[in-house]
Amino acid sequence: MAFHYLSALTSPKRTPQANRHLGVTLACVAGALNAGGFLAVGQYTSHMTGMLSSAADDLVLGKFLPAFAALFMLLAFAWGAACTALIVNYAKRNQFRYIYTPVLLLEAVLLLLFGLVGTELQEHAVITVSFTTVLLCYVMGLQNALITKISNAEIRTTHVTGLVTDIGIELGKMIYWNRNRDEFHPQGEVSANVHKLHLHGLLVLAFFTGAVLGAYGFKHFGFVSTLPIATALVVLSLAPRLKKL
Repeated sequence: MAFHYLSALTSPKRTPQANRHLGVTLACVAGALNAGGFLAVGQYTSHMTGMLSSAADDLVLGKFLPAFAALFMLLAFAWGAACTALIVNYAKRNQFRYIYTPVLLLEAVLLLLFGLVGTELQEHAVITVSFTTVLLCYVMGLQNALITKISNAEIRTTHVTGLVTDIGIELGKMIYWNRNRDEFHPQGEVSANVHKLHLHGLLVLAFFTGAVLGAYGFKHFGFVSTLPIATALVVLSLAPRLKKL
């Protein structure tokens, strides 16, 4: 029963429930990696808005090396998203049975690498960016693009700013007073999308929960705290095959 449920999360035949549950799961993973990763590398690796702003500030202040470093991390995130598109589209064109499994498995392998040899990777850098930071940015881009493609851009798991904005918009609609409801209004009655409000609230809560767990894990156990996350992703990616055993 458990493998049947997990296999449904990554099945090519999508349902709103499967999208919601997978999105919540990956949002929790993103929160753990972002908050925990900050304790490990001193950098939030999913916050591309802040990264680009930091690059602009450093350029104006004449700090060219940190500016190029921030742009390099942005590039790593973008390349992760590009790799997801390449892998998923290749799988679709070649009629793979499980088109999302390769990306999840790749993410799991990279997190295993991060957990096992993260300390050694931290000692090496590109420009002034450690390999661990580059790796986390790449993984974040990989994961965010995956859930974006799976849900047809309805769900993103690393961008809480957009989620909170949408929550605010729906709350504004919810409390809007539709006066003179009996009269004709060209634009119709203002009403909130309760489904969207509930989904985005769950994603924000999942991200925060994962962030707390990730920060606690990195604080007390270091890089190896990513191993349970990697193991969970391996099980999730292989669930369709394990279901048949």
